[in-house]
Amino acid sequence: MVTSAHEGMHRIFQERPEILAPVFGVLGVPLAAKATVDAVTTDVTQTRPLERRVDTVLRIGPSDGEDFLLAIESQSGKVAGKEWSWSYYIAYLQAKYGLPVLLLVVCQDRDTAKWAAGPFDCGTRDWTAQRTYPLVAGPDNLPVITDARTAAKNLALAALSALAHARSADCDAITKAITTALLEIRKTDPGTADYFFDFLEISLGNTPAGQKLREIMSFVSYFPGRGTVRETAYLEGKAAGKAEAEAAGEAKGILAVLEVRGIPVPDSVRERITSCTDLDRMDLWLERSRTVQRAEDLFAGDPEVPRNSPEGA
Repeated sequence: MVTSAHEGMHRIFQERPEILAPVFGVLGVPLAAKATVDAVTTDVTQTRPLERRVDTVLRIGPSDGEDFLLAIESQSGKVAGKEWSWSYYIAYLQAKYGLPVLLLVVCQDRDTAKWAAGPFDCGTRDWTAQRTYPLVAGPDNLPVITDARTAAKNLALAALSALAHARSADCDAITKAITTALLEIRKTDPGTADYFFDFLEISLGNTPAGQKLREIMSFVSYFPGRGTVRETAYLEGKAAGKAEAEAAGEAKGILAVLEVRGIPVPDSVRERITSCTDLDRMDLWLERSRTVQRAEDLFAGDPEVPRNSPEGA
């Protein structure tokens, strides 16, 4: 299932490719400082109705060697059979583009990272036809960044540090460091600060680090007039309380995802979303908003809502 954290994870690679150099550094794979990075279609489907999509595929053009493809997957837990999809991605992309392919799997916990490292064999009777060795970035090799000045020098790596260590004992210090750095950077470069605030808000979710982020930002008046989820939550929270503010922010996020995907939203659906105050239900709707084909499908399996209830149409 595609979640908001999953979405935020691969967006940062697509939109902020400067993260690649330090990430390759911690993985022990050299990458020239000067390299071109271009997004490649993530669709690796050959026949319908089977769909296979990689989170992100980048074409890397290093200044000191041949181009290669980097397929990036985010993984929140062990999923049976996922390793065979990874093998398929590598083989398909190499056949389609005629370039070497590396697979990077980004994990948030050690057990998932240990599993994702493989290797994964395809073969029988002591004969191996194919072996997959993913590169893995996770808590054991992404640094713990608890100094605001260090975070400011490499925001992308600091953001991934916050995500990889979102449940660790250091999560409060990591979150405080990158938040302090972003508030300072926003004075001169609001676009960059806003991007990373959005990434952290989406990706950290309800982890301990995400809770710390909301705690810190609840005391800061920021982003006036931008209409962001954070601004909505802050302004409405002053008037209506924290729960209502969080619900308003969730509703805005759900509607924004549907809009970006080009999914029409009938007035009855919009009203049901904006009037709901059940945060668990809205979290589910936010996850569904990234995959549904119709806005009404957000409510699949939900109980019927009485028309006179706060959520009723």
